[in-house]
Amino acid sequence: DCELRRGGPSYTVDTLGGLRAQHGSRPLCLVLGADAFLGLPGWHRWAEILELAHLVVVRRPGSRLAPGAELAAAVAGRYCSSAAELASGPAGRVLVQEVTQLEISASAIRRLVAGGRDPRYLVPDAVRRLIAESGCYRASDGQGEG
Repeated sequence: DCELRRGGPSYTVDTLGGLRAQHGSRPLCLVLGADAFLGLPGWHRWAEILELAHLVVVRRPGSRLAPGAELAAAVAGRYCSSAAELASGPAGRVLVQEVTQLEISASAIRRLVAGGRDPRYLVPDAVRRLIAESGCYRASDGQGEG
């Protein structure tokens, strides 16, 4: 909720800076889709992100990851091959992780819950419990999402 409490625009670099201040030298990871990773040079103070957290880039199997010159220069020598390597320091490494894409959207999950159905197997159990306990997606008036 730190982004909600922050006045004005909320930038990832500011959120990571706050987390870094709270957690000292503990490793932090920012998980990004491949498209977001490739668009990093358009983000506010994007180069500082690499000093605040590791990047875990999630991509679909077989998809090509070709950063532009500016991003390629910034991440050169930072790639690692396993999640265990991320524990060796607080920030600055890049791990590319292939994942199987599932056709699941947050909007579809909200509609499912608002309709009184269970999102089991679509979200982790901890998230499922939180949704159930908070009632956050229940339809309040039967007219749509809650």
